[in-house]
Amino acid sequence: MGFVNYEVNGAVATITINRPQALNALNSAVLDELNAVLDGIDLSAIRAVILTGAGDKSFVAGADIGEMSTLSKAEGEAFGKKGNDVFRKIETLPIPVIAAVNGFALGGGNEIAMSCDFRICADTAIFGQPEVGLGITPGFGGTQRLARLIGPGMAKQIIYTARNIKADEALRIGLVNQVVPLEELLPTAEKLAASIARNAPIAVRACKKAINEGLELGMDEAVALEAKIFGSCFETYDQREGMANFLRKKDDPKKVKVVDFKNA
Repeated sequence: MGFVNYEVNGAVATITINRPQALNALNSAVLDELNAVLDGIDLSAIRAVILTGAGDKSFVAGADIGEMSTLSKAEGEAFGKKGNDVFRKIETLPIPVIAAVNGFALGGGNEIAMSCDFRICADTAIFGQPEVGLGITPGFGGTQRLARLIGPGMAKQIIYTARNIKADEALRIGLVNQVVPLEELLPTAEKLAASIARNAPIAVRACKKAINEGLELGMDEAVALEAKIFGSCFETYDQREGMANFLRKKDDPKKVKVVDFKNA
């Protein structure tokens, strides 16, 4: 596709927002293409996804201000819904999604990164929600995910001031998981994705479901959900073979083998 590239290496897929001349800004066409790419992921074969931006300057610099500048109230709400629908699709994708943030992650860029399971960023990355300086609010989930990730007080400070923050501060406040030199960003994300892909896919997916859905529940309901999801893993090939291999290793380390988990 024109604005979104999709590559597969084994069980890991990489999605690249490819609009570097506009710092990978999100317009309606990019969102539509990204939505189509997400729908096309072969969940029977892919076990982890990396999301990044083309070039060295920008992950996603935000939503396209040129497109937004002429929107009516109704059109603005519809544009916000379009972005939120795509980002929720990322957030609820059954398999883990890693944001590899290679530069500016402003506005919609920070919002799409937050819809991923976690964020690895280059030491050159810049994060922020600059919307109030443009006379609008964050519209693709920024007011909700940022407060959940770093706490309401810090989220309000970042949003109300429209202040950009550098990679080291993003790490300190818990917005990102790891900071690496730019040249090590994709190799680090790929190594992490491959590490996830080696584990039992049913279990990884179940963990994502338990964490995401449990966060929306009270503790009593959340642990009941966990027990149900825990039970659902039993009688699967992955559970039987994973535990059998552990017991083989315990009885005789020479009998241990690499388990070929089956995605089923």
